[in-house]
Amino acid sequence: MIQPPQSDDLDRVKAWFRRLSEHVRAVDYEGARPLFAEDMIAFGTFENFITGREQVEAAQWRNVWGVTSGFHYREDDIRAIVSPDRLCAIGMGVFDSTGYGQDGAVYDRPGRTTVALSRRTVGDDWVADHTHMSLFRDVPSRSFGRKS
Repeated sequence: MIQPPQSDDLDRVKAWFRRLSEHVRAVDYEGARPLFAEDMIAFGTFENFITGREQVEAAQWRNVWGVTSGFHYREDDIRAIVSPDRLCAIGMGVFDSTGYGQDGAVYDRPGRTTVALSRRTVGDDWVADHTHMSLFRDVPSRSFGRKS
């Protein structure tokens, strides 16, 4: 049976999602890097498996962050499963953002994220070893907007 996470662990999972949201909205790739392990593995929209933070940034982040806006997680809906030793966690969150069609038309761009997190010591901030982000059904996979 899965035990509810301790409040500090869940708060730190939520903080990870909040910090990621801030970096996505600011299109701050460099600032987001410490949230992710250098040897992370991701599933992505533009490639199946992507290994390495730099490769994920090139293949995913740079194809999405600058062409969407308003990215944020529904913080009250973030869930976590934390290992008994409290050094690994699975975080799950639903996000909202705005996408832009080729003609400039605005559309809602909701989706979900599952992230495998780890840390060296209880009380440390979480670092992502794996991410899987996907859009909800029938949401266009490409946005063509440009942030000013």
